[in-house]
Order: sequence, then C-alpha cells, then structure tokens
Amino acid sequence: MNNKCYIAIDCGGTKIAAALFSEQGQILKEETLKLEGAGGKDAADKIVTLINSLLHHAQTSNSVPVSLGVCIPGIVYHDTGKVWAPNIPDWDEYPLLDHLLKSLPKSIKVSIDSDRACYILGETWMGSAKGAKNAIFVAVGTGIGAGILVDGKILRGHGDIAGATGWMALQRPYNKKFDACGNFEYYASGDGVARTAKEILKNTTGYEGTLNPGTLRSEDVFEAFDKGDPVAIETFGQCIELWGMAVANYVSLFNPEKIILGGGVFGPAVKFIPQIMEEAKKWAQPISITQVSLKATTLGKHAGLIGAGRLAMLNT
Repeated sequence: MNNKCYIAIDCGGTKIAAALFSEQGQILKEETLKLEGAGGKDAADKIVTLINSLLHHAQTSNSVPVSLGVCIPGIVYHDTGKVWAPNIPDWDEYPLLDHLLKSLPKSIKVSIDSDRACYILGETWMGSAKGAKNAIFVAVGTGIGAGILVDGKILRGHGDIAGATGWMALQRPYNKKFDACGNFEYYASGDGVARTAKEILKNTTGYEGTLNPGTLRSEDVFEAFDKGDPVAIETFGQCIELWGMAVANYVSLFNPEKIILGGGVFGPAVKFIPQIMEEAKKWAQPISITQVSLKATTLGKHAGLIGAGRLAMLNT
C-alpha cells in the first residue's frame, strides 16, 4: 500500500531547501540547493530539480506525493500565481505557479505562499503556537514581517501584502530616513539594531567600548551587551520599547492567543522577551494583553520548510 506524502520548498535569497513530509509531519527526505545568484526561470528550474529529486525518492519508498507547498521570501499574488521576491533576481511578478504547473505531474496540486504566512502555518502546526486559531509570527531579521492567522485563516489583505509590519509607525514626527524600510524596521530589525547603535555612538562622547561604527553589525551589539557595554545597553533599551509597542499593537488589533517571535534576531534577543512583554502591557488593550502569550519560535531554521509542508497538506 502506498502512503501519501507532501513536498515542501523553502526559497531563500541564497539557497532553496526542500523536504518530503509524511502524513504525520515527519521529514522523510531533505535536500538543499544553492541559488548561486540564479534568478528568473533559472531559479524556478532549480526548484523543479529539487522537486524531481524528491519525486524519485518517493517512488523508491512507495510513497505518493499529492501536493506541493512553496514558501517565498516576498509577496505572492494569489489571483495570478505570480511572485515578487526582492532577494531573487528577476522575480518581480515572476509567473512561478505557471512554471511549476507546466513542469510537474498534473496529479500534484501546487500552493505558493509568502514566508511570513508559512511561518505562522508551521508554528500553529508543530511549533510554539500549536493548535492556535488566532496567532501571529513576527519575523525579525534583515527586515520585519508578520504572518497573521485570524480565526484559522491567513490574513492576506487587498493586495496580498498584509503583515508588512516593518512599516508600522511607532513614533513621530516622520523622518525621510524611514522611506526605504519603515519606522519600525529602521530601528528594530537586525540591520536596525546596528543603525540604532550607530546613531547612539554618534551622539556619545568619551565612549571607550569596542563598538566600531564603520564595521558595526547587530551581532557586535549583542556581544557588547553581554559585556555590559553602555551603548549596547541603550540600543537594546530602545529596541525593547519598539518591540513592546509593536506587540501591544498586534494584541490590540487582533486579540491573538499567541505571538511568536522568530527570525535571526530571536535568536539572541530571546532573553529580552519578559521585558518586551512588560513594555507591551503599558500600551496594549488591557484585557487582550492578559489573554496572549509571547514566545520564541521552536522551529528555528526549519520554520519556512515546515510551514510549506503544512501549506501542501491544506491543499488536498
């Protein structure tokens, strides 16, 4: 007897991860392929190469793939199946769904979604928000985005762009430096941690620490914080305020059961979660904030892949 299985693809800016999932959610086979700068059709062909490899593995193990889920680091336009991914060349409204449907067996159903949508699907399936119907995954890395689950459904918005919360306005007045990425992301993303530290350094006299504004990365600020560096401490004081204000806004708007913090920053910023929650309590709707738990992701680097697997399962 053949067992059903599901194919998951997680596209990143530098590599593509792929996995074959059993009906129980077990990873049966996992592979990766570097993009090596490929974009457009070449990047899509690399996805097909990985899928064909997993199809071969399924055949040799008496498993039948019934659907495919693809996680994209950008925007998926569900009406057309086109994708926009800023870190993959020539994926500006690229017709990825058509490419996959033409390249794969007609028996396999194909679903594509954004990375933030896949993250929350993965978390509610196998992660820190397991079983939740109202939950938010906040990905804090190079940028900031949120996967939002409302009454068991992914919130997409009119143009499939819901969750671009790096653009959340958390202070005034407006500054032109926010034009490129938004106020929240400018200060509190991975790159934002370094930007915040640089601005503090610029206005600090007599600094004798190790932070060098010319080569500063968020990793350096975390390391300096652990050594008691005053600029790093001030930097994360500001970031905690912004993360807390953002959590308060998510709570007041969506009344979620769980908010999950992930991405490269959480990570090392997990230790700040109690302080972030205390800050959120100052700003949030007072009843809603008592109904939510704030946790770090437990899925790590597999969050997108697991979410893509869940996406595939839901399309059967």
